[in-house]
Amino acid sequence: MAVFKSFNAFRPAKETGNLIPALPYDVMNSEEAREMVKGNPYSFLHVDKAEVDLSPDVDHYSPEVYLKAKENLLSLEASGALIRDEKPCLYIYRQVMNGRSQTGLVGCASIDDYLNNVIKKHEHTLAKKEQDRINHVDYCDANTGPIFLTYRENKEISGIINSWIRTHSHIYDIKRDYVYHTVWLIDDDETIKRLEKLFTGVSSLYIADGHHRCASAVKVGEKRRAQFPDYTGEEEFNFFLAIAYPDSELEIMDYNRVVRDLNGYTFEGFIKKVSEKFDVSPLEKMQSPERKHSFSMLYGGKWYCLTAKNGTFDENNPVEQLDVSILQNNLLSPILGIENPKTSDRIDFIGGIRGLKELERRVNDDMELAFAMYPTTIDDLMSIADAGEIMPPKSTWFEPKPLSGFFIHHLS
Repeated sequence: MAVFKSFNAFRPAKETGNLIPALPYDVMNSEEAREMVKGNPYSFLHVDKAEVDLSPDVDHYSPEVYLKAKENLLSLEASGALIRDEKPCLYIYRQVMNGRSQTGLVGCASIDDYLNNVIKKHEHTLAKKEQDRINHVDYCDANTGPIFLTYRENKEISGIINSWIRTHSHIYDIKRDYVYHTVWLIDDDETIKRLEKLFTGVSSLYIADGHHRCASAVKVGEKRRAQFPDYTGEEEFNFFLAIAYPDSELEIMDYNRVVRDLNGYTFEGFIKKVSEKFDVSPLEKMQSPERKHSFSMLYGGKWYCLTAKNGTFDENNPVEQLDVSILQNNLLSPILGIENPKTSDRIDFIGGIRGLKELERRVNDDMELAFAMYPTTIDDLMSIADAGEIMPPKSTWFEPKPLSGFFIHHLS
C-alpha cells in the first residue's frame, strides 16, 4: 500500500515559468553548468549547483556551496520568482520527446514506504554522492529535485489524469532542447482525495532514477525525526518530492560500453576467445542489436553481431539474464580483464541518447572497442527490485529526464 499525497509546492511564477526549470544537477559538470546559467539569473542550477555562483576554486562539497544554494532558493521565493500554492495540490507532468510522451503525477511519497520497501530499489548508492544531497536537502530545508518513480499501471489513475488534461488548461508549456514539458495543476479536493485513495491500492513503487536523491531525502527525514522525537508522522519532513509514472509510459534506452584496449590480445586471438561464448558474425552496417542477448560490437571501423550462446547465462535468474550481466560475465571480465566496471579506467559508458555515432567517435578518438546494448526493460527492472536484487552498474538510461525547478517541496 503506497502513500502518495498532495503538497503546497513552490513553483515558478508565470513570468519565470520558462526561465527557472533546468536539467537535473547530475547530468552536467560544474563547468557546463556555469555556461548554462549565463544570462539567466533565474535558472534553477543556481540552487541545484550553487557552485556556479562561487569561485571555481571552492570545493563543490563545502558548506559554502550548500549555504549559497539555500540563499539562492530563498531569494527566488522572496522575489516572487517562485510562488507557493495556498493549498495542497497534485500536479501532472508530461514530457514529449521524438513524438513519444510520458505522463506522471507529481506529489510526495513517504519515507516510511522507502524504509519498509514499499518503494523498491535496484541500485546501490555511493556514500559521497549521498552525503552531497543530504547536505543540499538539509541546508535548503527542501527537496529541490523530484525522485523518478514508476508503478504498474492503474487504469483508474490513468483515466483521472487523462480526463483532467482534456478538461483543464496547462500552467506551464516549455521546450528544452528536443523535449517538450507541460504541467497541469490539480487543485480540486475531490480529485486529489480520489487519486490519493487509489494510490493506497498500489502495492509497490519503484525507483526508476534518483536512488541517491531518494536515499538522501529519507536520511534527512530520519534526522528531523531524531530532532523532533514527538513528531506525528504528518510533518512534511516525513515525505519527499516525487513523480510517479505508470510503467506503460516509460522507455529505457540502451546504455553502451566503450573499452580502451584488447587486454593484450590480437584481434584474431580476441575473437577466438569471444567465440567460445558468443556466435560472431559481421554486420553490413552500423546498427543496434535487434533482440535481447545480442550485442553490436565495433572494432577497426567494422561492426559485428555477438549473440550469447545457450548455457552461457542463467535464464531463470533476473540479474544474470540481463544483457549487461551477460557481457560482463562472459567477455568484459574474463577476456578483457575488466573485473569492476565501476572503478576501471579502461571502460566508459555512453547513454543511448547519444546514438551509435558517439561510439564511433570514441573508438576513433580514445577507445579501441565499443559494444552497443539492447535496452533493459521496465519488466526487468521491476523483477529485480521485487526479488530484492541489485542491477549491475550502468544498466538503465531513462530519457527524457524530468526538469528540476517546476516543483519545490519544503520540509517545514
